[in-house]
Amino acid sequence: MAAYDPENIFAKILRGEIPSTRVYEDEDTLAFMDIMPRADGHLLVIPKTPCRNLLDAAPEQLAAVMATVQKMSHAAKNAFEADGVTIQQFNEAAGGQEVFHLHFHILPRHEGVSMRPPGKMGDFDLIAEHANKIKAALD
Repeated sequence: MAAYDPENIFAKILRGEIPSTRVYEDEDTLAFMDIMPRADGHLLVIPKTPCRNLLDAAPEQLAAVMATVQKMSHAAKNAFEADGVTIQQFNEAAGGQEVFHLHFHILPRHEGVSMRPPGKMGDFDLIAEHANKIKAALD
């Protein structure tokens, strides 16, 4: 397996070198909005410590990330009055991973509504509005 690259985009977000719309953070994890949302409220959860993906993550990293994934899934589902959530996680290029820092996608889903196609930049004002809805649902 390749070494962790500290110059990946999520590492830069963690260091504050690239802006992000942060929704939640604790000592071990960060949740922020996806800039190419495939559903309203699409957000990402990452560990604050380096690991490429699930395959090289320490059990402690996985436990912390999964606790935040669960917390944010409840908040996103409630914020968008969704019928469910889709959780996506990809490992290595052959598995669909594009950013090599462990991350989980959380997508609020509504019955009969398909996800939008990947790779389309979102409206940043709308993304910020969606972040605020999720933050409000955390309270």
